[in-house]
Amino acid sequence: MSAIATRIVEKYNLKPEMSASDLSKYTSEILKGLTDDKKRNQARRRLRDGFKFSDAQAPIKSDSMVTPQSEGTYVPETIKELAQRILRDKLIEVTKFSEITEKANEIQKNHRKFAEDFEKINYPDHFTLESVKERLDRYDIKTFPDLQALADVMIMLCMRPAEVTTLRITNAGVAGYAKNRGQPDVLRVFRSLEKNQKRAKELLTWIQNAILSGKLENPGKPGAKRLNKYLKSYGLIPRYLRKMGAVYAIVAHGAKNLAHAMTIAQEALRHSPDNNTSPTQNYVVVNYRPRGVPPDKATPFQFWCGTDH
Repeated sequence: MSAIATRIVEKYNLKPEMSASDLSKYTSEILKGLTDDKKRNQARRRLRDGFKFSDAQAPIKSDSMVTPQSEGTYVPETIKELAQRILRDKLIEVTKFSEITEKANEIQKNHRKFAEDFEKINYPDHFTLESVKERLDRYDIKTFPDLQALADVMIMLCMRPAEVTTLRITNAGVAGYAKNRGQPDVLRVFRSLEKNQKRAKELLTWIQNAILSGKLENPGKPGAKRLNKYLKSYGLIPRYLRKMGAVYAIVAHGAKNLAHAMTIAQEALRHSPDNNTSPTQNYVVVNYRPRGVPPDKATPFQFWCGTDH
């Protein structure tokens, strides 16, 4: 071990200026106390890092590096053995650098985060595409909406809670996204399970006016809990609505293939074209099923839902 290497260096007053051939005279004595590769590696690092001997000078070789011919005489290692030693030593030395260790820990943390973010959303018949669309068609905008209407409109427009009061539908597209606050507003294409843009705008305005008048709680306001409580009885949470709406838009617009489906989902979710975030962070699986189809027969839709919920 390193203590043995230190004792030999001090006993014989060994110096880095000495030649490798001179230093090799002390190899046998050092190896007597180093019974395995682990101990020899420790001693070699002590000579190199503590006493500044070069790798060529360090008179310590492991069993995988040399083959004894006679006492004090060794033959060079093979190419295969050299590669194995370099790989092994690199793995040993890498643990000495804190930034590399921290990076490895960060990667492991991200893997755990990825597993947490890889949501699998199931929903009851009450929130199937058919049920949501039927309610959207029936809503009378001359009355006051309730929490069910709020949830359905959030699904329809794939809205985050923070966007319910800010989103705007114009003839040129949709604007007012939560992620754009403090930045120039960007109009994006209108895409929704409700393909009639005029009707979608009426329903959105209907919900916003109810919130403005105090008849309906703003789900994007800190401390708002009514929508959360309402959805909990169905096994859902607010952020699921946006992702369910993306899948419903895919179905409603009759995606022809996977690429077309991903385009529809991206437009419904209103991704920014400048979003460079890695798609390894917020994947979601929505287990799509028509009303009446049992959960075990659902079709999983997997897609990237962006960096926020």
